[in-house]
Amino acid sequence: MNDQQTPKDDRHAVVIGAGIVGTCCALYLQRAGLAVTLIDRDGPGEAASFGNAGALGLASVPPLGMPDTLWKAPKMILDPMHPLTLRWGHLPKALPWFLHFTLASLRSRAEAIADVRADLLGRVNDSYAPLLDDAGAKDLIHNAGLLMVFESDRSRAEVEYALEMRRRRGVKIEELSGDEAREMEPALGPLIKRGVFFPQVSQTVSPLRLTQTLAQHFQNRGGMLRRETVKGFDFGPDGPKGVVTDTGQHDADIMVLAAGVWSKFLARQLGTRVLLEAERGYHTVLPNPGVDIRVPLVSEDRHVTFGPMEDGLRLTSMAEFAAIEAAPDYARAERIFAAARELIPGLDAEGATEWVGSRPSTPDSIPVIGPSPRFANVLFAFGHGHLGLTLAAVTGRIVADLAQGRRPETDLNPLRPDRF
Repeated sequence: MNDQQTPKDDRHAVVIGAGIVGTCCALYLQRAGLAVTLIDRDGPGEAASFGNAGALGLASVPPLGMPDTLWKAPKMILDPMHPLTLRWGHLPKALPWFLHFTLASLRSRAEAIADVRADLLGRVNDSYAPLLDDAGAKDLIHNAGLLMVFESDRSRAEVEYALEMRRRRGVKIEELSGDEAREMEPALGPLIKRGVFFPQVSQTVSPLRLTQTLAQHFQNRGGMLRRETVKGFDFGPDGPKGVVTDTGQHDADIMVLAAGVWSKFLARQLGTRVLLEAERGYHTVLPNPGVDIRVPLVSEDRHVTFGPMEDGLRLTSMAEFAAIEAAPDYARAERIFAAARELIPGLDAEGATEWVGSRPSTPDSIPVIGPSPRFANVLFAFGHGHLGLTLAAVTGRIVADLAQGRRPETDLNPLRPDRF
């Protein structure tokens, strides 16, 4: 839909959160004809959207909680290199989340969750296409595929159920020997014995630049971007009628809550309790890695993802459950590099930068998308976990449908805010 085709709509929408999800929501609402204001205390894409691995995870059908998660839990918590860890002091507050996570990890629930995720993932390319076309940003995302590598037959066997879960839902998978994996990615060392390639996965050259480009396009089309801290809502007799920030108030007919992990505090002001935890991720960027990585990589044994980007090689790992305000443990980022160098000899850490950010994660690995249970003019759009970049445009499309009173193509029942 170009500017000449934009319908007329006299309503004003305020989107809280200028990460990739909030930015896509703002764009889709704008394309639907609404006047839109996008608010964030940071610049577009400078929080969790900044630090992700950069992949559009079209193969990410399996949820975080799987049937084997429960018996692996002790190792996860005790092993400092495991990708899923918990700070013990945070356990009392996080206990309700983990109880629901346990239930979601049962096989029947995991299969149902995989169906929901597969449906959403199947809409990613069609949802992103008009935004990228109109913004002239198609060059920021390219089809690179994703190579998962294994150092033993045992580690390959451990992911068979997750791979089979993907196959049953149409994900293309190519099995590789160690030599075939090295032929695809010559930087790999001799430790690799097996490989699995997902040809449908795409990669962005920069999650930050992608978000900034879309946010600039939003402004070029007349959207308002405000760098303010949202404090809450202005309530009238019929419910919220505006958003209150540290500098004033923004009246709105429609409000969209897309503030990542901070959304749970604002949702509470609206009378809705959501189970949302800060799943903190760490990354290290090597500006001059010393090796040329052709294909994005995931090491199943070392729990490290290698993402080649325009500013260097990004190494990501770890899902640390801790309080949002907890100090970073940058030793984790250092362990990421140590594990990566064992897999790919010759990596150069000179000039490396480290980062930590909080993903907004639900216990069932499904985002929260839909109307507030109490106020029809407030739409929730958060809780995407590892799929914020991937599902941002899908979420924006759903939000615009709801704002216009249209029934989305996606079944919203599994995504509803009051499901916990």
